[in-house]
Amino acid sequence: MMMCLAFAACSSYEQVQNDLRAPAYPLITIDPYTSAWSPTDNLYDSQVMHWTEKNFPFLGTLRVDGKLYRFMGQEQPAISALAPMSVEEPWFGRYTFEKPRGDKWIEPDFNDKSWKEGEAAFGLHATNVKTRWATKDIWVRRVVEIDPAEMENHKIFVLYSHDDNFELYINGDKIIDTGNAARENVLQEIPAEIIAKANGKFTIAAHCYNGPGNALVDFGIYKQANDAVVMEQTAQQKGVDVQATRTIYDFACGPVDLKLTFMAPLFLEDLELVSRPVNYVTYEVKSNDGAEHDVEVFFEASADWARNMPTQKSKSEAFADDKFNYVKSGTESQKVLGHRGDDIRIDWGYFYMAADKATNNGVGDAVAMRKAFAEKGEVASAGEGTQMAMAKQLGKVGTKAVSSYIMVGYDDIYSIQYFGENIRPYWNRNSDSSIEKQFALAAEQYSSLVKRCEKFDAELMHDAIEVGGKHYADMCALAYRQAIAAHKLIETPQGELAWLSKENNSNGSIGTVDVTYPSAPMFLYYNPELAKGLLNFIFYYSESGKWKKPFAAHDVGTYPLANGQTYGGDMPVEECGNMLILTGAICKMEGKADYALKHWDVLTTWTDYLVENGGDPANQLCTDDFAGHWARNANLAIKAIVGIAAYGDIAKMAGKNDVAEKYTAKAKEMAAEWKKMAAQGDHYRLTFDEGDTWSQKYNLVWDKMLGYNVFDADIAPAEIAYYLTKQNEYGLPLDCRRGYTKSDWIMWSATMAADKATFEKFMAPLHKYYCETTDRVPMSDWTNTDAKTRAGFKARSVVGGYWIKLLDEKKLK
Repeated sequence: MMMCLAFAACSSYEQVQNDLRAPAYPLITIDPYTSAWSPTDNLYDSQVMHWTEKNFPFLGTLRVDGKLYRFMGQEQPAISALAPMSVEEPWFGRYTFEKPRGDKWIEPDFNDKSWKEGEAAFGLHATNVKTRWATKDIWVRRVVEIDPAEMENHKIFVLYSHDDNFELYINGDKIIDTGNAARENVLQEIPAEIIAKANGKFTIAAHCYNGPGNALVDFGIYKQANDAVVMEQTAQQKGVDVQATRTIYDFACGPVDLKLTFMAPLFLEDLELVSRPVNYVTYEVKSNDGAEHDVEVFFEASADWARNMPTQKSKSEAFADDKFNYVKSGTESQKVLGHRGDDIRIDWGYFYMAADKATNNGVGDAVAMRKAFAEKGEVASAGEGTQMAMAKQLGKVGTKAVSSYIMVGYDDIYSIQYFGENIRPYWNRNSDSSIEKQFALAAEQYSSLVKRCEKFDAELMHDAIEVGGKHYADMCALAYRQAIAAHKLIETPQGELAWLSKENNSNGSIGTVDVTYPSAPMFLYYNPELAKGLLNFIFYYSESGKWKKPFAAHDVGTYPLANGQTYGGDMPVEECGNMLILTGAICKMEGKADYALKHWDVLTTWTDYLVENGGDPANQLCTDDFAGHWARNANLAIKAIVGIAAYGDIAKMAGKNDVAEKYTAKAKEMAAEWKKMAAQGDHYRLTFDEGDTWSQKYNLVWDKMLGYNVFDADIAPAEIAYYLTKQNEYGLPLDCRRGYTKSDWIMWSATMAADKATFEKFMAPLHKYYCETTDRVPMSDWTNTDAKTRAGFKARSVVGGYWIKLLDEKKLK
């Protein structure tokens, strides 16, 4: 079968509507830091959010004949500090780790002189902690006085961060009780009657219980003007369609219709486009009643796009060059590559919006700029503040559509620290570009990229439907940008590509090999050079002598610092198998062994490790470590055996016939022994020594795909038939131990099916889960099969593994 890729010379297809109700809709997808999503069915029903679920406020409004229709986001509360949190300004409070007697500790007249004085925040491991708290409980009191005149005509809020169970009182009245939760920068309005009684003097008393893990307490008092809401009226959303490179919304804004398209031209064969830090937001407006209407469009973004915490001090500006008008924001501190971790947003570099010279630009007070647009249909810098806005007058709009676009971009200056050296993004690898040049290129290529995106999206849907059915195609379209935007592309000092993943919503590791392995099918399918980029830094880590163990490393650090493994446990069989299988797949794609020969010595070391340790693995971690690690894991043994077979096949391609025969024979011998040890009647066990157990043997798919055929041909059909008897409402469990699953592994297991119809039986329940889940986050790959919830994980690159079925159709044997 001829596959029609984005870069292939073949006819286009009609766009097919994606029927998936996405858990979250991709809007801006540049990299792990600049990643924005809508978590609601209607684009205007919530704030736009980063994948970590922190707000990335992005507001869009159409003004039609003087009336406003908000089509995107919600108006961010424009708050200012009366008694700031510690991340904004230092504060001190009284605290104790010993439970107070009775309830008087919450009252203003309580004598807390026996308590210690400490600087906020209180906690453990959080970046802004000043007073260490490592016990189970802490009680904190803070007294502030505020001039009542400052609170007139304002709503008053507590802004707080906590980890875990948190309760807070104002002058003895409880206003917050979170239960078991951990959140940052949460706003809670203080009731007006409490404000009135306080007469400007507030005793804030808080108690927090810390379970396992981090600990945090921080709080302050803030105000918001009563007239802060300007854009209350919403448009009416009529539809949304998620394609691979675009998310397309349709709205009715009174007498005009609006089509809004978020576009990320991430064509994996074009590394300049993959790395370009610019996305497009296109708006197309036309009359729906036959009459002409005066129309203006408004976009507003928060400085939160360029800071980790909304309380960090930022500076925004509006400026222009000869091509565009811009708005820009960044933190005052600019600590480049200054922190690492999982639940982290970038706070160095600069966020931008750019548009043509006919588009107004302004920064300042959010409410003032919104009011200016409401009154006149234009914006300009107004008042103090860091909000950024752009507006354009479209003139008289009739039945002929009027269209334009803005660009959203981010200049991170330096992207990754690579073994001690700060590395620029790939688009500026030679230090000869600028964000302004990238915007200019993006505008110059806009029209052609729109056509390429339309063509690519239609062809992906067609190809995926043809091999795996409509449900499969829908999920691939949603997964496409997520998988890519969980990476950062750099050129290493050695002149090699490094396509570095962030292990989102797990531990924040960078370049995790057992995240690379499931994501690799997408990159093998579109561009083997990127597949190499997933492996190059692991080879370098071993070959440079920095990693000295006789098996492959788990990772090279914690994002964005790639200075060496930081994960606490090794996965020897897992990672050796992953590296060997993917190296074998690259060589199959290229039809030659050149890539493997560059790394022959270390590949040999890893293969010998698998020969000795992989056939019947000891009690060690594997990629499904969240499920617990059992010794004698049958699926892990498959990976080891296929890895050895890959080495034998590569040796054959390289003309090393004696080596090829030796290791291929060894793989076949181990596969035969595996079958004996794992057999359990009509299926195969989870572990060799546990009786009536089962698990998905997803690693077996590579034996079939790469043509090694070291395992007997009757194993996969037996497993597939057995899996069909174990499916739940929302999919096939990972194994017999629990009801949760991994969506990437379902795709791999299903690809072992002999026909499309059987493959589709595994897709339908998973598609149903994504349509019905109550967890409105970017695609989770760790989901429950018996409930509409995720077990964990979100926004991870492993959904690139959905391309395993498409890759299988390439016939790599």
